[in-house]
Amino acid sequence: MAWLYAEYIADELLRTGQLIPPGTLEFRAGREALALTVYLSDSTDELSGVGVISQLDEWLSLTAYGHPWEQWVRERFAARGDAEGPDLELARASWRWLESTELLATDLGGTGIDGEEVVDPDLLDGVDRVDESARVWLPAWQLGLPLGHLSVHLF
Repeated sequence: MAWLYAEYIADELLRTGQLIPPGTLEFRAGREALALTVYLSDSTDELSGVGVISQLDEWLSLTAYGHPWEQWVRERFAARGDAEGPDLELARASWRWLESTELLATDLGGTGIDGEEVVDPDLLDGVDRVDESARVWLPAWQLGLPLGHLSVHLF
């Protein structure tokens, strides 16, 4: 039940934030990334209503830009070792989907398709500019994580 509850919390946070329409792959990426954050940050496997409110700051920190979220997820799964159970299997399936599914998104990092710089740094004059028409394929978690973060922030 812990995984289903984590997914429910993530779904509600994303719907409340109204950042992206439900039913899209981007929404699913946000829900799965946020559900993994909720599930893996709970050491008791028993989320409660009061616990949700008290963990919002932790979830914001875990999903913040620059936090090594992917590494954190891997470490949390490794800490559980060979443990089994339906919740853990659902969480692992979600992680596999987030890793293996790629979504076409705006290249916010300015890296371009081949990882080469698209923008000449001398032209920026200390200001980051993003070409919103430049698109790259990203693992779903890289798009879902900021959506999850913004949803928690807006809550």
